[in-house]
Amino acid sequence: MRVVLCCLFSVLILPFSLLLADNSYAEEKALIAFAQDTLKNDFRRAQVMEAKQAAQAHNNMRFTYSDAQGRTSLLIHQIEQFISRQVDILIVGTNDAQAVVPVINKAHSAGIKVIILDRGVDTDQYTTFINSDNREIGAIAGRYIAEQLEGKGRALLLEGILTADVTQQRSEGFLKVMQDYPDIKVIRRTGNYLRKDALIEMEKLLAEGIQVDAIFSESDSMLSGVRAVLTKHQIDPGSIIMIGCDYISEAQAAIRAGSQTGSVYFPLGGKAAIDAAARLLAGETLPKHLQIPADLLVTRQNVNHVQPVF
Repeated sequence: MRVVLCCLFSVLILPFSLLLADNSYAEEKALIAFAQDTLKNDFRRAQVMEAKQAAQAHNNMRFTYSDAQGRTSLLIHQIEQFISRQVDILIVGTNDAQAVVPVINKAHSAGIKVIILDRGVDTDQYTTFINSDNREIGAIAGRYIAEQLEGKGRALLLEGILTADVTQQRSEGFLKVMQDYPDIKVIRRTGNYLRKDALIEMEKLLAEGIQVDAIFSESDSMLSGVRAVLTKHQIDPGSIIMIGCDYISEAQAAIRAGSQTGSVYFPLGGKAAIDAAARLLAGETLPKHLQIPADLLVTRQNVNHVQPVF
């Protein structure tokens, strides 16, 4: 009987001692969740992957993310799920500055640290907003195009998602410059930051017999679709002044080849978001707005000296 009791006691006490050992050595990791608008967009996907890689360098972080597939309703649902999971820090990349406001407010009220990345929201119920000066990005493209056209010609403004503040600000910066050049006619089309949509819009323009002398595309991905259409119709892309935004590897290759004029460098911001998360976990109070510089125009003159964002 003594042997049986001793064995039973050992069985009961062993898991408890192991649990104590686990608790003494295991460190609780904070859960960082990235609710992303879409992963179909190369830039948005790279943004998440950069954040994921940056989070792996922190022993006190676990990282997860979601893909709303460009659907605002799904993005809201996924943020709701992250709130239910009681994530420690929520990073949000939205496609609509207004529609997500109630759920952003809900996350903030639940005590979750909320980092708004790249695209703004119409509320101040968040922890910090990380972005670049998108009006200046549009102005940089506008000034360069106006100079190259010598103040005369027809320019295409290929816009991204119209409900995103990034789009609105880049367009605003570009159009403000164009106000000083009445002999430059601006045509506006929407490509939603997607190759496919830009390709469709460029096909429509050519079908309507509309020719342009310059293009400001609010992302390099859309310019890729434009180049495909031009090449299909045996139009040399190099014959049109084309400025993109982001400066991805595809743009670097096109600039080197002479089929794209330039690209305004736009940092991904994924690492910046994780750096902000690390500071929050360390107990720091962050400014309401953190801005990443984005004032570099990459052309053939400096293309070999600037690394693409991905």
